[in-house]
Parts: sequence; structure tokens; C-alpha cells
Amino acid sequence: MAAVAAKQGHLPAAVGLLASSPELLNGFLKMSALFESTTLDQLSREVLIMTVATRNSCHLCVAMHTAKLTALGADGELIAALRAGSPLPLPDERLEAVRQFTLAVIDTSGAVDDAALQSFLAHGHTARNALEVVLGIGAYTMSTLANRMTAAPVDPQLAHFA
Repeated sequence: MAAVAAKQGHLPAAVGLLASSPELLNGFLKMSALFESTTLDQLSREVLIMTVATRNSCHLCVAMHTAKLTALGADGELIAALRAGSPLPLPDERLEAVRQFTLAVIDTSGAVDDAALQSFLAHGHTARNALEVVLGIGAYTMSTLANRMTAAPVDPQLAHFA
């Protein structure tokens, strides 16, 4: 918890709530750090996270990752589409492929058909990236479900991104 507080300048309420299970908090922090180290680029990782967050209706994650996308300089239309769970605006076909593949992996419990995988690969992604999508889904399913279960509030620092 100290490391998160030092990195963010405050202790997010969600972290405090998740800490009631140190194993869950440590597991999420380790998994999210592993996801951040994957070969997927940062914007693709954020697209995946927002796709999981909106699909799982985690208002906190949507606000938090809207802030992160904004800090990355992401286009407002891209952010709005992700928040709405809508197809991404052109010319973001590569990012839309991430969003679509993420949903396919979730909807099929990983048993994606060849067409879904080939579509993902056709947009410049790799078989390694496909497995990294599974890691991201695992990490952010954990956090979205836990945040909803604990009714984690949006911190004041993120209120304008809610």
C-alpha cells in the first residue's frame, strides 16, 4: 500500500478496500505490473482495460483509466467510444482489433474461433499479444469485480473523469 501511495501521491480508497485481502491486493498489483511489461503498447493495454472495465460496469476503473488515457493524449472520440463500449472511430482499426479480440476472448471463455484470432493478427498483433490479452483480462477482471464487490468509491482526484 505504501508503494501505491508513493507512486500516486495518495492512497486510493480502492487499494485500502482491497487490502482487506492482502493476497488479492498483492495478486492484482503483481498481475497488473506483469501486464504493463507485455509487448502490447501502452494505448492497446488501456483499450483492453477500458473494454473490461465497461463490460464489467466498474465506474471506478472507467474513471481511473479515462484519466490515464487523457494523460497519454488519447483522442477524445476514442475515449468516448471506449466509455460507451462502442466501436472505436477510424482510423483506430488496430486498437479496435484489440477491443474486439478482448470481447471475443471474454465471450468465448478463451475459445476464440480462427476468424477472431486471424482478424487480431491481421492488424499487426502477434500470437504473443493474443496471450497477453488473456493476462490483461485476468488482471482487470480481478480488479473490476473486487471494486464492485467493495463498492469502491471514485477518489476526489478522479471525480472529473467519472
